[in-house]
Amino acid sequence: MPLQNRVTPTGDIVATPERGTFTGNRGIIHDPSSKTLLNRRWSNPAWITCVCEFRGRRRDVMATRSWTELFFLDEATSFAAGHRPCFYCRREDANRFRAAWEEGNGVTRVRATEIDAVLHRERLEGRKKRLHPLNELIEALPDGAMVQAGGESYLIAQGRALQWSFAGYSASVGKLFDAQLLTPPSTLNAFSAGYRPVLHGSAGL
Repeated sequence: MPLQNRVTPTGDIVATPERGTFTGNRGIIHDPSSKTLLNRRWSNPAWITCVCEFRGRRRDVMATRSWTELFFLDEATSFAAGHRPCFYCRREDANRFRAAWEEGNGVTRVRATEIDAVLHRERLEGRKKRLHPLNELIEALPDGAMVQAGGESYLIAQGRALQWSFAGYSASVGKLFDAQLLTPPSTLNAFSAGYRPVLHGSAGL
């Protein structure tokens, strides 16, 4: 039976047999004796995205009172949920993201904790996912941005809206109406400044 550790673009954590291509965490939010989630969905404002393999280390998922292993379809999904690259296992990507985040948001010498503070305000509204107004045409959004429309999540790739699922992306049907932005605005600014998130192969890029 699959564990409840797969993250959607809206930041929800669900159980599904489909596997992800990235892992990450929000601190300790599980009970290791039952391998089930606690009531809280984060214990630390540093929501990070990690590689699934690092220096040959393997973890028994949710087995100890260490960070709770979460999994994402791809990096775009993790960004939409409000995560950012880990400075330990993904240092090069994290530094590239920080440089693009600084350029896109007009700041300098920003620390990871400062990025986390901004993202925490942008990703949550109480305990729920914060949706943001879409201030430009969907076709003009940078690759990797994600939006929500009609209760579904969509990836923007080369001006196309691709419908998200746990298994991958598929072409959307028709025009999206009343779409709202899932990707935090400061992260979107980093994309516009040149950071390219890793996309699932089904995105076709």
